[in-house]
Amino acid sequence: MGNKTLVVKTLEELYDLMGLPDRPIDSSSGFTIVYLQDVFKVLPVESLPYRPNFFSFLFVKDAYGKYSIDDLQFTVAPGTVYFTNPGNFRKFEWHTIADACLIVFDEAYLKEQVHADIYREFSFLLTETVEPRTLKADQFNGIEQLLRIIYSEHHSLSPYKDKIIGSLLVTLLLKIKEYFFQDYNPIYEGNRSSQIVKTFKQQLEQHFRDLVAGKTSSALRVQDYADKQNLHVNYLSSVISSKTGKSISHWIQDKTIAEAKALLQDNNLSIKEIASKLGFLEAPHFSNYFKKHSSQSPAEYRKLAH
Repeated sequence: MGNKTLVVKTLEELYDLMGLPDRPIDSSSGFTIVYLQDVFKVLPVESLPYRPNFFSFLFVKDAYGKYSIDDLQFTVAPGTVYFTNPGNFRKFEWHTIADACLIVFDEAYLKEQVHADIYREFSFLLTETVEPRTLKADQFNGIEQLLRIIYSEHHSLSPYKDKIIGSLLVTLLLKIKEYFFQDYNPIYEGNRSSQIVKTFKQQLEQHFRDLVAGKTSSALRVQDYADKQNLHVNYLSSVISSKTGKSISHWIQDKTIAEAKALLQDNNLSIKEIASKLGFLEAPHFSNYFKKHSSQSPAEYRKLAH
């Protein structure tokens, strides 16, 4: 898996690396919805092994193939739904595709367009590895109608489309929670490494929640996360990197930028206040950090976001 596995930030990047022409997608906002029959014109096809930096939901109405998540392989069949989160090793094969819809989004999009505290309501988004689920026909039909509305909005010229899609995503996530995750049991729940990863993600989320709420003012270091699980820092670092393809520092970086983007949506907060909320001692340090990892200053991002 390791050295030959690519880390991709967007679906667009993956399809570009696969040499797929005329990709009918736009991932610039952090959200993409695509019908795979519009992408894969020549079948069968096998993807590159990759680790995405995005969440994905795959709704298979009529298609066949194979899907690998870490060291597990599943058969893709009609009526199934797949959920995967950032970091896991991924690979897919498509044999036939008549109707399959893929939605992908990054954490920043969730924080900005859905809810800043998204994981409180939808904790299943932090789940490590989940078996594909099968929907009943009436359930699939209801979700299919919702997907088509989301698709239409995504390709509209409405200045409010991201806010509309954000509201529709809440409905979709609530339906998925109702059908699958009221009492979920992740297939790797008992695996030590996966439990370490899941705990780290939960602690990362809780810490940033506390930072934003003013319950703490100091950003945690890699050593602090190791101490929380009573692990040697090198062991925790090794587990996180091998299981997710990203270092702990990278996870902290991505989380900081996602939270910053969400806070920058609120014009009542000054950049100095946002810097303080995220544990930065000085606003210029925060501004330099944000620009380094997002290619925009906080002020530039705020201006473009409104």
